[in-house]
Amino acid sequence: MPASIPFQFQLLDSDDDESPTPLPHNVPDTWHVLGLGQAMVDFSGMVDDEFLNRLRLGKGTRKVVNHEERGRVLRAMDGCSYKAAAGGSLSNTLVALARLGAQPIGGPSLNIAMAGSVGSDPLGGFYRAKLQRANVNFLSAPVKDGTTGTVIVLTTLDAQRTMLAYQGTSSRINYDSCLASLMSKTSILVVEGYLFEFPDTIKTISMASKCGALVAITASDVTCIERHYDDFWDIMANYADIIFANSDEAKTFCHFSSKESPISATRYLSHFVPLVSMTDDPRGSYVGVKGESVCIPPNPCIALDTCGAGDAYASGILYGLSRGVSDLRSIGTLASKVASVVVGQQGTRLGIEDVAKLAESFAFHCKSKSSARGSDAGSDQISSL
Repeated sequence: MPASIPFQFQLLDSDDDESPTPLPHNVPDTWHVLGLGQAMVDFSGMVDDEFLNRLRLGKGTRKVVNHEERGRVLRAMDGCSYKAAAGGSLSNTLVALARLGAQPIGGPSLNIAMAGSVGSDPLGGFYRAKLQRANVNFLSAPVKDGTTGTVIVLTTLDAQRTMLAYQGTSSRINYDSCLASLMSKTSILVVEGYLFEFPDTIKTISMASKCGALVAITASDVTCIERHYDDFWDIMANYADIIFANSDEAKTFCHFSSKESPISATRYLSHFVPLVSMTDDPRGSYVGVKGESVCIPPNPCIALDTCGAGDAYASGILYGLSRGVSDLRSIGTLASKVASVVVGQQGTRLGIEDVAKLAESFAFHCKSKSSARGSDAGSDQISSL
């Protein structure tokens, strides 16, 4: 039997900055960006050491739990104050992109969607509703009698985070005629790197490429790259148009040592993937094309929480591409500004009020999208996508 959801779930399930505007009843005919990834609900709350000790959980550890273990922890959290959210790196990116794309800058609103596996349980309905309220269409039908995946994040007063992941139905994706039809109507398909754990991912990416969609891959995690190194390279060499990675992930792809410079990794990868987007923590970022790269300095901010910065950066890159910005430095600067807003707050989601503040600078870049300036690449135009 599925674990019962604590009563507080119904009380604390909303984000303060979430848009109350419902989606139109008519589903768009085409999608600017479709994300394919794991759909998991995040439960996050503050606990003390005694709570962890009582459940025999090692502080600061991350582990995969089974159905029974998840139920035991959720029951123990009943009565605690915590938040639930439609979680995951990909959903962070898509929500930010939808909020940016809702602004009347550079064209009509962007149509953003996600596909993944959720169960027919209350958590599955919660996940779908949360994304739809953020103007991200969740297009996959629930899995009958399935249980939606969750990540429980328990934070103690010393800021140590203990994470428990239950994959549920998120551990499988239905690659069917419905998904194939969606990809044929999509401009950019973003595939979460964690899906390389599943056997049909390469086949699906191949289908998307044949449909004419640009294929973007998120690296997701160094250990994921190491486990599926050959599969990642199969995709990057044959199908991928865009790769999102941080400096550690990029160096892992290249088999570079930690002493190698990030710009070297960006340039190397851009020989194989038309557009490389690489973040380098507080030192800035790089956008690579055709064996060369443009260095993007960090946007000044006071860093409060770096979690979600890479997700926000990716949304800025996708926004620029969707708006037709082809100048590398401009598109990287857009992404850097989005990331700096998320870094300067607590939480991983780009707030609606912050999007309005970004609008003016975005308008400038979108108006200048056809102009080019020199770079170390000789031309900083994205001409290979």
